[in-house]
Amino acid sequence: MKFLTAMLLILCSLQVSAQMVVAPKSASTMERIAAHEVRRYVYLRTGKLLTIGYSDVPTSGLCILIGRQDRTLVNACLPAAKIKPQAFSIHTSRGVTSIIGGDDTGVLYGAYRYVEKLGVGFSLDTDAIPDQRLALLPPINDNGAPLFELRGIQPFHDFPEGPDWWTLDDYRAIIGQLPKLGMNFFGLHTYPEGIAEPAVWIGTDADLRPDGLVKKAYPSSWHNTLRNGWGYQPKKTGNFSYGASQLFDRDDFGASVGVGLTPLPKTAEEGASVFNRSGELLHGAFSYARKLGVKTCIGTETPLTIPVMVRDRLKAQGMNPDDPAVKHQIYSAMFKRISKTYPVDYYWLWTPEDWTWSGAKKEQVDATIQDIQIAFDSIKDSAAPFTLATCGWVLGPPGNRAGFDKILPKTMPVSCINRMVGNEPVDPGFAQVKGRDKWAIPWLEDDPGLTGAQLWAGRMRRDAMDALSYGCTGLLGIHWRTRAIAPNVSALAKAGWNQTGFRRQLTGDQVVGGSVVEFPNAKVDQANPEEIYRSVRYGMSAYNLKVPDGNYKVTLRFCEPHYDKAGVRMFDVSLQGKRVIEGLDIIAKVGKNHALDYDFPGVVVSSGSLNIEFTAKVEFPCIAGIEVVGNNIVRRINCGGPKFGDFLADLTSAPRGLPVDDFYTNWAKEQFGGKSSARIGAIFSKLDGRIPRPLDWTDGPGGLTPDGRNWVDLASDFAFIDEYRKLLPSVHGGTNRERFTWWLNEFEYIRTVARLRCFWGEFNRAMAGVRSEKDSALRSRMAETTVLPIRRAIITQLGEVFQHLLATVSNTGELGTVANWEQHILPALLEAPGKDLTEALGRSLPQDAVPSTEYTGPTRLIIPTVRRSLDQGEPLRLRAIVLTSSPSAKVILSWRPLGQGAYKQLPFKNVRRGVYETILKPDVLLNRDIEYNITATPSRGEPLLWPASAPQINQTVIYL
Repeated sequence: MKFLTAMLLILCSLQVSAQMVVAPKSASTMERIAAHEVRRYVYLRTGKLLTIGYSDVPTSGLCILIGRQDRTLVNACLPAAKIKPQAFSIHTSRGVTSIIGGDDTGVLYGAYRYVEKLGVGFSLDTDAIPDQRLALLPPINDNGAPLFELRGIQPFHDFPEGPDWWTLDDYRAIIGQLPKLGMNFFGLHTYPEGIAEPAVWIGTDADLRPDGLVKKAYPSSWHNTLRNGWGYQPKKTGNFSYGASQLFDRDDFGASVGVGLTPLPKTAEEGASVFNRSGELLHGAFSYARKLGVKTCIGTETPLTIPVMVRDRLKAQGMNPDDPAVKHQIYSAMFKRISKTYPVDYYWLWTPEDWTWSGAKKEQVDATIQDIQIAFDSIKDSAAPFTLATCGWVLGPPGNRAGFDKILPKTMPVSCINRMVGNEPVDPGFAQVKGRDKWAIPWLEDDPGLTGAQLWAGRMRRDAMDALSYGCTGLLGIHWRTRAIAPNVSALAKAGWNQTGFRRQLTGDQVVGGSVVEFPNAKVDQANPEEIYRSVRYGMSAYNLKVPDGNYKVTLRFCEPHYDKAGVRMFDVSLQGKRVIEGLDIIAKVGKNHALDYDFPGVVVSSGSLNIEFTAKVEFPCIAGIEVVGNNIVRRINCGGPKFGDFLADLTSAPRGLPVDDFYTNWAKEQFGGKSSARIGAIFSKLDGRIPRPLDWTDGPGGLTPDGRNWVDLASDFAFIDEYRKLLPSVHGGTNRERFTWWLNEFEYIRTVARLRCFWGEFNRAMAGVRSEKDSALRSRMAETTVLPIRRAIITQLGEVFQHLLATVSNTGELGTVANWEQHILPALLEAPGKDLTEALGRSLPQDAVPSTEYTGPTRLIIPTVRRSLDQGEPLRLRAIVLTSSPSAKVILSWRPLGQGAYKQLPFKNVRRGVYETILKPDVLLNRDIEYNITATPSRGEPLLWPASAPQINQTVIYL
């Protein structure tokens, strides 16, 4: 201790320029990564490059100490450290900051927490580095331990906005951000048929080589622009509108595994090529994840869907594809191929999707359980080095969501995404699952609104709190995009570590979620009064009533006003956290339009709130009325309807999310600087869970439908944009302003989309009048004078939509949003209506009534994939997109070893259109940490520099 005291006295006067980072002499990979990361971010925050030293003996040069608690170096300084796995402790005393982890991952999490304390913000697609540097490193005292063993993301394939278009660099870039967010899980789902996806191959040993390479396979692909599916129509990128074609270097743009094999492979051998390429891709991604302590998972649906081509081959060989023994062979081959192709920690089986909204017969449930057992036996027999788990759109069978717990081996984790695209809470059935790992998966965003802004930070907090209360050991988030959901990801990540203060302050009566419907003409049997049963609220998760503490009699009134048969609506009801009704099927009990009342005497309220919770099993819960009597209080509510007699009108639905004012204030400070962070955060907080959604599912994600309302009646919904815009002058620094402007364009984008829908509604009304006119000459004049001007207005408004849309393109997912517009939204908006108008006019549409192909906006320099760390010996591949109205551009890379020497320059090569590429080879990089910036000089106009803070603060890359 005397030695340590003396050392600290020596160090107490050291300034930033004299500091070092010291890790153990025999440092593990993660300890070394932590040391390099601390040096990188200290350099970015202060401009001073620290020295990294490796030693087991404290020296007078020590300033930032990094290591596991069992290291000699750490014990010499802090012998009493006792830290749990994944946890960390940060402590500054007399100039020395120690970052100590309970294990290797704890060291890495501690390093990133230290960096956060320096003002850096992390998200899936970027680091938010403040523009203003620190003069000195502040003292930091902090510690952390995760609330869940697994915390992470589940990027969903099937749309170009998600991982369908990720290259290996994209995978590694995003996986590399997970430890910074305190996350350690990355899982993928695979659709095996219909639009088959190539992450998981299905077949037999006969179609495999000994090394795991596939010899034969069925057609599969991730999205490409020449492929149908999910409402997308084939379209060459060269025909994209408003200059969007510049974003793509080939007409059949899509996943790298499908290059040359679009829209789909045609032969079994071509199919095998796609699977082998995807195997190589996932090998690179998952190996990288393992180095960073990130668990990986992959899987398909259950019962196993055997693709038609595979079934036909089996039948030709005299085998029955439905024979359990044959399925055992197939699972064994699948697991063998995975074991030899890419490292995973888990393989999950997704339960049938229709269990979300419909019932399941006993034989269907039995078939699923049998299939899971076959998979379990196969994985055990093959000695595959990963664990089998379940997942799905629901936790378990419709009749008993926790039913798998009594059937499946306890070694199998169970998990599910929230129902109803996240509008339903975490399944309370998790609470009944005991003695096994269980992972809750909230929706970070939903696919109906996939092309617009979604802010769900409050919901992430609530779902995380519920998951913890149910004893879940995993907290994961399902999503497609990255930047557009940055606040949601941050909120979920933080809630996986700390939930202090997560409490809803109940200030009055609340109903959580749901919709109302009335059946005014229904004749309800045994109803008193009948009017109460003619309206219901459905899809809600809870009623919370503020009442004094005491004992009450609670009466719940039900009626089934919609369905005619049993088994299509089933749900549980809990009072004060105790389940009082299980598997209620109103039709099975009393039939349609028949009152059904339940009385519950002696309900105890001890916290000032009576809580009535509803858990869906099949379809949505519904209720007609609630009565609370006792303690000199009588409360009656007409659920779904207006006031009637002594029944009060139904409550106004409250958002499910928790308060987020504190979250958005801190998030805004990270993103935009501190001067206006409180005011900016207040705007985001007000929008959280309430942001206007002009886009919805229409034969595919994020679609558009006409709006019959007048724009003047809707414009006030978007007044927050003008309030937000006024804060721009108070945001200082290049990257702060870039991030602020990105959200401004995102908000303006949804406003212009909402207005576009109104023009579409006006167009349809005008066309209806034209169609009703029988005289062809008059019909043509009407089309010319009334409909064509509206079409022109639609095109003008569409140009504004694309102006803001293209201003938000900064990564691969946003390229996917552009493809959604071109392949999914525009065909519905322009093609069929345009044909109707052309027919009515009797001539082709004029040029100003069709979208332009030219880009007229400001020149943009886009770096869609940003790697921040590389494997030893890995090259740095850079792709730049120059979106410009100029004929050409010159793109230059300037780089140097981190903080050292003069910059070297390397030109980019134009691939095609606005896409440029260059590569820094390993023999040039020499495994050195580097910094760089990129300059694009269009043939007309001023040069652009990326990142916006360069050259003072450049982009940096470290070697693992």
